[in-house]
Amino acid sequence: MQYDINIKKVRKIQDAIWGNIKQTFSYKKGYGKPLEIFGHYGGVFEAGEEKLVMHTDGVGTKLLIAEKMKKYDTVGIDAIAMSVNDILCLGAEPIAGVDYIALRKEDPEMIEQIVKGLVKGAHECNCPIIGGETAIVKDILQEGAFDLTFTVIGRVKKLILGNDITEGMVLIGLESSGLHSNGYTLARKILSIEEWGNELLEPTKIYVKPVLEIIEKIGVFGIAHITGGSFSKLTRLNKGVEFEIEFEKMPQTKLYLEIEKKIPEVVERYRTFNMGIGMVLVANKQDVAAIQKIAEKYKIKSYVIGKTKKGKGVYLEKEGERIKLSYEDSGI
Repeated sequence: MQYDINIKKVRKIQDAIWGNIKQTFSYKKGYGKPLEIFGHYGGVFEAGEEKLVMHTDGVGTKLLIAEKMKKYDTVGIDAIAMSVNDILCLGAEPIAGVDYIALRKEDPEMIEQIVKGLVKGAHECNCPIIGGETAIVKDILQEGAFDLTFTVIGRVKKLILGNDITEGMVLIGLESSGLHSNGYTLARKILSIEEWGNELLEPTKIYVKPVLEIIEKIGVFGIAHITGGSFSKLTRLNKGVEFEIEFEKMPQTKLYLEIEKKIPEVVERYRTFNMGIGMVLVANKQDVAAIQKIAEKYKIKSYVIGKTKKGKGVYLEKEGERIKLSYEDSGI
């Protein structure tokens, strides 16, 4: 099966954008000065003696499933989760955010449900929603369609970029609550909404509270939010080491077993879907028990899914076979 989104082309587009916008960094000196950190999970800038991070993200084509099922009360959680989980990878706690809702026509009942999810998501990560925008753009959106994004500002507790990752560390995977908000272009083709609709609308898990506690009490060397590009995302952390994922240690659920039936190609599954892992922490071996204890405290299952090795890229170890998941020129 051919996946519609070409990750390599996406990376080239991102590189082209960065090549133009980086010149804007010179527009600001002193307070608010941006740091040249590209290809990670948010933009970082200095605010006095502190570092703040800013990021925006959306829910994507998962919204089409919400529209078909006429169920909108969870997608607000997704919007917030996608942004706050991303800045968490930089060691930042969310401090405030704004939403953007685009509609084809005025629909008070839909808005009420969407906002219900936004409020719930904000509560889960202690992030106040301090404003936003609701736009009616009927000439852009198709009949019944809508769009939803969330922009967050966070305060960096400890800047985590992955530079200090070395071989011999472990990869701790935190369970996902389903597909989260990525891979839905393909998921909608292979999974029946009538049969799998509720599972597909399961909201993205928000990891802010447990991971901030892990950062504060134990410390980690890298954090990857497993979203678009799936496990190839690990190359964002450090391109000078190899990340090896062990297939046998990955969680198995009814949903992912169904995906395996529909997509027998291992590479396509592990480059598209999170396969039951929503976030990966890179840590020292001796810290595994303490990290898993904190995860358990927040009722999150965790798994030691692999390790770092000498080399480069991301590989899946399956029955003695090494399957490359990363792209040659991609840090996404």
